[in-house]
Amino acid sequence: MGSFFSPGNWITVLGASLAVFGLVAYAADHPVLNLVGLFSGIPVLLGGLALKSSELPPVPWLRQPDDRSRTLRQTVATETQQRLVKDVQRWRYGQKAHLESSLEALKLWRGDKPPQLAGLREDDVQGRYQLTMRFELGSDEERQAWLDKRDRLARFFGPGLEAAVVVVGPRCLEVQLLSC
Repeated sequence: MGSFFSPGNWITVLGASLAVFGLVAYAADHPVLNLVGLFSGIPVLLGGLALKSSELPPVPWLRQPDDRSRTLRQTVATETQQRLVKDVQRWRYGQKAHLESSLEALKLWRGDKPPQLAGLREDDVQGRYQLTMRFELGSDEERQAWLDKRDRLARFFGPGLEAAVVVVGPRCLEVQLLSC
């Protein structure tokens, strides 16, 4: 889903259209249309701009899921894996990063430069569903904290999952959640 289709954009465009309609009605000397357009358009425009300032877009797929991955997600994936995909595939408002509360609970959250979820991937690993989340880290020191918390990640995301942390780059790593 492109950024043009965000709720913040739609509300901003609606508010701007109503405000312009009100200004045109004012210039054409239509007082009722003027009031309706301006008194509803300006608050809607401001609300849309407020949403735009705090929006967090859905996480992109590292590789588009194929039919096999979707089938595995619906049949084999744990409830936690399904909720994670649904949660990060929608627009979020008022948060600095996806999975903010989970990262805070795991003590992997750094207030100044939080880790950012950069992408998702679904894989078929011998008939088991694997959800891979790629994170970009704010600093090089965070990588070791993630590696130290491998065991806690598996327990945190619940029973029926095996968790692995794979270092992809100096400030990039992947968390792989494999259904059992």
